[in-house]
Amino acid sequence: MSPELHFLLFSVVLTFVQVLVAAAAANQVVGLTALAGNRDDVPAMTGFAGRAKRAHLNMLENMVLFSALVLIAVVANKTNSTTAMGALIFFWARLIYAVIYLIGVPWLRTVAWFVSVVGMVMVASQLL
Repeated sequence: MSPELHFLLFSVVLTFVQVLVAAAAANQVVGLTALAGNRDDVPAMTGFAGRAKRAHLNMLENMVLFSALVLIAVVANKTNSTTAMGALIFFWARLIYAVIYLIGVPWLRTVAWFVSVVGMVMVASQLL
């Protein structure tokens, strides 16, 4: 398996862990009965639960782009050291982003997000 696909897999695992953290945090706030229902009247998540939910949603938004870039690079046989490094940067920046978001450090979170975008740009640069 190529390094790009390894980091895509690691990113999928990270996304799954984030949904578990968000669900566990939401369960602590509103309880399982509310989460198992239709969620029509579930209050907005705040604090840690809100940050966990927003971090997971942001990861989903970025995974769409990252997944497409990696899969295109692999299928088009355009992988190289730059795409591998871009995938590595994306994964580690997203892991750091998730931790920073959960503990609530706003500006550092933005820097980590930007670094993950740099990783995606590195992959995309080899496709254009």
